[in-house]
Amino acid sequence: MPAGHPPEDAARARRGGPAPAVRGGEDDALDGEAPGRVPPRSARALWWGSAGLVLAVLGTSVLVAGADDGPRPAVAVALVLAQVLALRWQVRAPIAVLAADAVTGLAVWALLPAVTLTGALLAAQITLCVLSATRPRRLSARALAAMCLPAPLAFAAGGPTGLTVYLLTVVLAWTAGQWRGAQRARTRAETRRAVVEERARIAREVHDVVAHTLSVMVIQAGAADHVFTERPEQARQALRAIETSARSALGELRLLLRAFRPDEGEEAGEPRQPVPSLARLDELADTVRATGMTVHLHREGATEGLPAAVDLAAYRIVQEALTNTLRHAAGADEVSVRVTAEEECVTVRVVDNGRTPSGGSGTAGAGRGLVGMNERARLVGGSLRAGPLPGGGFEVAARLPVERAS
Repeated sequence: MPAGHPPEDAARARRGGPAPAVRGGEDDALDGEAPGRVPPRSARALWWGSAGLVLAVLGTSVLVAGADDGPRPAVAVALVLAQVLALRWQVRAPIAVLAADAVTGLAVWALLPAVTLTGALLAAQITLCVLSATRPRRLSARALAAMCLPAPLAFAAGGPTGLTVYLLTVVLAWTAGQWRGAQRARTRAETRRAVVEERARIAREVHDVVAHTLSVMVIQAGAADHVFTERPEQARQALRAIETSARSALGELRLLLRAFRPDEGEEAGEPRQPVPSLARLDELADTVRATGMTVHLHREGATEGLPAAVDLAAYRIVQEALTNTLRHAAGADEVSVRVTAEEECVTVRVVDNGRTPSGGSGTAGAGRGLVGMNERARLVGGSLRAGPLPGGGFEVAARLPVERAS
């Protein structure tokens, strides 16, 4: 189980459900796209664009229509400025702003009938679009119905053409908001899915590191305790092996945890641990040998230059297979690891000589590790087969294509 993850958190990660928040900034960024909320920068840009459109269209129409109409143009201009000012809160309180813009727009149209009703209610239509994009559909549908109430006035002023133009612009504004809301919902879902997948991936990495190292350390500690009095030198060797394993696991955990803190630099002078890869199989085999298990390691072909994803997946499959042998293979004292690197694929085969219980798998209780190995193979486009052998022992065999993952 990954260090630092409660059992229920790990279970959620395996089921693909939302994992617990690790950094506040990440979830805050997602919440900025939650329904009914718009990031501050986007809200400011929306206000500037809306204000510019209202001033350019409605403001110009008011000045042209009221050029020779006494004091009424000045009042209409003041109402237009009030609409523009109200648009500043169209994201926070779209219902109130919609009502204010509708009332002031009707007042502008009453003062200057030469301005079309559609133009006078331009600010209200923009607010309707924002409301439709950021609020529940039932609420926005009621706002749409309210915006259709002045339709008789549009018919009285402009006939069938005026009515058609007015209703068309109102419906288009609402529809545009619905489209934008659906687009934001898709983006939000894709972002959250990517976050959950990344957290699950890191959880698997942490599990692989901790499970293997702790298994080795537990066996080494037991061996040290067993021979502490009679063979102190062998006990010291086991303790030194425990220290080496712990330092290695700590270095790998630091690398993994940096994925949660990409904005934080490394501490000054802190050495960077080597990335797990097939080049480190000898170190991995040595940690298992320190427990008393005989490990035969065979490599064929050049593993240098492999795609990083394939290299890491192959290493982790070998590591998890060895961990399962240590923890679950009854009576196993020998394991063979064979890695073959060819031009098109890398094959991994790990076989132990443990006893297979009758009527069951040779790795009873190792289901989580097998699922993890299968998932790693699948992520790079490969396949994995695991199961007991007819003559005894357990086999893990994986084929990882090189070209597909590169």
